[in-house]
Amino acid sequence: MTLAIFDLDNTLLAGDSDHAWGEFLVEEGIVDAEEYRLANDRFYQEYLNGELDIRHYLGFALQPLARNRMDDLLVWRERFMEKKVQPMMLASASALLDSHRAQGHTLMIITATNRFVTEPIAEALGIEHLIATDPELINGQFTGEVAGTPSFQDGKVTRLDDWLEAHRKTLDGAWFYSDSHNDLPLLQKVDNPVAVDPDPRLEKFARDQGWKVMSLRD
Repeated sequence: MTLAIFDLDNTLLAGDSDHAWGEFLVEEGIVDAEEYRLANDRFYQEYLNGELDIRHYLGFALQPLARNRMDDLLVWRERFMEKKVQPMMLASASALLDSHRAQGHTLMIITATNRFVTEPIAEALGIEHLIATDPELINGQFTGEVAGTPSFQDGKVTRLDDWLEAHRKTLDGAWFYSDSHNDLPLLQKVDNPVAVDPDPRLEKFARDQGWKVMSLRD
């Protein structure tokens, strides 16, 4: 089995689903508009800068899940997919996924964005395996806490290692596609690292290492 692993936000999508979910909550009046927008934008900039405290961020990002009924959340998520995610879908990303399928590769998304937001996106892309940050769920209600290790930076390696052990698989010949320098720990672990529409820090590192650099933007 050869794994073809993909970051999601700004890699397979032409945008960030985590940040877009926050924007959606603001636009729908589900959260306090001004306060939430400012915090959402600040955390996103910290992520881009490589300065994000993931636990601090998740304490903020998971609160709307904990404060609302699951039935409402599911309705909102469906609207979010139509309003925010569909416009970020890339034909070239679909073609790339198809090329790996044609080679018999096993496809996986690994993302720091929480599973509630990303599960329907993975399904829409036809990708069976998803490693995402897992919000704690007790008796059908989100608690606002994280279950296990967030899949961010080194946490992506930890979570992937756990998955490989559970499925008795290896990273032999694996691919990993990402746009972000935050993913360098995992990019340096695979045989075929690919920088996709990379941020400046990742692009410089990738070119210095002789990695493939590509674009999926139409």
